[in-house]
Amino acid sequence: MNKILAVGSRINHPEHGKGVVTNVDSRMYWVTFIDSGLETIPLDDAFEIIEASEDDIDTVSFYEVEKTLREILKKWSDVSEIVPIADKYKGGTMVLQPNDSTLASKEIPIDTFFHKIVMLRDRLRVMEQKINSSNNLDDQEKIDLQQYITRCYGSLTTFNVLFKNNSQQFKGESSK
Repeated sequence: MNKILAVGSRINHPEHGKGVVTNVDSRMYWVTFIDSGLETIPLDDAFEIIEASEDDIDTVSFYEVEKTLREILKKWSDVSEIVPIADKYKGGTMVLQPNDSTLASKEIPIDTFFHKIVMLRDRLRVMEQKINSSNNLDDQEKIDLQQYITRCYGSLTTFNVLFKNNSQQFKGESSK
């Protein structure tokens, strides 16, 4: 392909299906697909162009608008962000196998488990915000509770392997 597609162009990708280009940089397209959500694909990837949009100089991409809106919502409400699971775990299963072979194992869809981990993380963040904005706690109590929450995050770093984006992972106490 010679010409780079503009934001708003519609494509049909062999793996992800139909989608709309929401951002473009020098290496890749950000495409929101009907079935798989937001994915990045290389500029030279093989796909069918359904409709190419004309590029306007003053265009703001849907990706930039969505990112800004998410940041505003995250700052001013307890609405949780969209947190994608790592590609290699999409649709996977987690098996809990008891040591006693006479007992049945338990299978849990990894997506369900991951959703619960993300909900826990979001609730810890809300608790953190409530502690920091509380008028009923003195500064030392806030620091003590904040340190406890940070240790909770540290205990949950084991599950970071499930997160697609490093920026959304748990971060505990730094070793600095």
